This record gives sequence, structure tokens and C-alpha cells, in this order.
Amino acid sequence: MKTKNVILILILLFIGIASCKSIKKAQTYDLKSTADNSMTSVDWAGTYQGVLPCADCEGIKTQIVLKKDLSYILETQYMGKDEKVFKSKGVFKWDESGSKITLDNENKQIYQVGENRIFHLDKDANRITGDLAGKYIMEKENIELTGKYWKLVRLNGKTVETTDREAFIRLDTEDNRVHGNSSCNMFNGKYELPEGNRIKFPPFAMTKMACIGNSIESQFIEVLGKTTSYSLTSNELILQDEFETTLAKFESDFFK
Repeated sequence: MKTKNVILILILLFIGIASCKSIKKAQTYDLKSTADNSMTSVDWAGTYQGVLPCADCEGIKTQIVLKKDLSYILETQYMGKDEKVFKSKGVFKWDESGSKITLDNENKQIYQVGENRIFHLDKDANRITGDLAGKYIMEKENIELTGKYWKLVRLNGKTVETTDREAFIRLDTEDNRVHGNSSCNMFNGKYELPEGNRIKFPPFAMTKMACIGNSIESQFIEVLGKTTSYSLTSNELILQDEFETTLAKFESDFFK
């Protein structure tokens, strides 16, 4: 009788050890299968931009900012139909595979997250195919100085007040041309890019509208003349003088 009990105990111990090994193996497999998903292996936080297809307009200019705290900012503009930029905020969640996100807005938009890009999916969370497939890809914003609309937001340490004419600069790659608005008059000219993060703005040609009560224009033009260097992120440009003092801060506007 004792021998039978011993045999039974040994059988139960064997089953228990085998089960533990199976569970451990399954857990290891699960970890491996999720280790390389977009949520854990891709630097997904950032700003994504693109023009999505539109049934009754030229396209839906779209910008999505995905933040690490799982919140988002969505901005859209219906090109050729309405110049208004629609802005909404909310949170998003990852699916079980860690490769797709769903916004909590009314349309519950779904995106597949890739390396430096996201793919707008259909309502069933599938990739869109066909001739327009490429139109449903949104690229992560690059850190570029040129080709962007840089809106002036701070000047000499103070927030820029809203005026009838928005102060901005835009630097083009062709012939190093620059143009913008001083918050009253338009200006244009050239810029110089010595080595490193150095930049110089020679005197501009400007229109000659009267700017009664405008305190921004003269300061803005003076600051551009003093600028010797800059610092840059994907959506922020800072101009500095020879002592690395911040003179002006700009933010990029995808919808201009």
C-alpha cells in the first residue's frame, strides 16, 4: 500500500513539474512575440502629417500629435473647401498586438504604427489597398529648417500678441530665399547659412504700409538683424544672438 502511495506521489510531482515547464515556456514565447511590436520597439511619439483622400474636396490635410502619455492632438483642414482648421484632443489605446492604435473620437479612427510613419486603416482595422493606398500613409515630421511656415510666438522674451497680420518667416532652399510678414509689412530677401548652426539675415526689401500702434514690427526686424545662430526641433525654431541669448521663438504651422 505504501509503495502505491509513493508511486502516486511521484506521478503527481512529475505532472506538476511538467506543467510548470509548459507554463514557463508559454510565457517566454508570449514575451518574445510582443517584444518587437511597435509599442515597445518604435519611437512612435511625435507629430505625423499627411493629406488623406476626400470625397468632396481636394484632400484632408491632417496632423496628429501622439504623446507618450497616450494622449493625442488631431488637426484637419478640408483643402479647397474650408480654410478652417478643426482641432480636437483625446486619448488613444493600443490593441493587444501592440501595433495599432484607436483614437477615442467620434469616428474611432484606427492607425497602424510603423517606423516614422502611421497608416490610416479602414473601420475593420485593415490596411487600405488599391491606387490610393499611398495616400493613407502619414509621415513623421522631420527636423527641417527650410520649407516650413514658422509662426512667431515669442519675441525678446514676451509672448507675441495676435494681430491682423500674423508674423512669420519661411526659408526656401532655392537661392536661399526668405520671405515673411513683420506683423504689418511683407518682407523678402536672402539668408546665409555658415557652418554649424549659424545663420545670418542681410537687410530685407519691405513693403511700406503704415503700422500705427504696432510695436512688433520694428522689434522683429531688429531681432532678425541681430541673429547669428539658431536651434531647431521638429516644430520649434529659436533664433539667438552672438551671446546665445534667445531673441525669438517660432512654431511650425503645417496648415500654412
